[in-house]
Amino acid sequence: MAVDFENLIKTIVTPLVMHPEDIIVKTIAEEQDEITIQVLLNEEDLGRVIGKGGRIASAIRTIAYAGASKEGKRIRIDIDAF
Repeated sequence: MAVDFENLIKTIVTPLVMHPEDIIVKTIAEEQDEITIQVLLNEEDLGRVIGKGGRIASAIRTIAYAGASKEGKRIRIDIDAF
């Protein structure tokens, strides 16, 4: 059963932001053993998703890593504002 990482990350990030309609989550690259996902947010929401000292971003990455490791893959998540 494959994990839909785009949907997973969007589901986690949506309650954290003030502008949920501006969230864009897309897979940039998907190789045999590595997936790169980009999360684009409204500039006002960037701090809310990264969190103090990067704690929230780290927690999001940890959840995604757990799903990816079950499939034998690595995942890289880039969080940025537009």
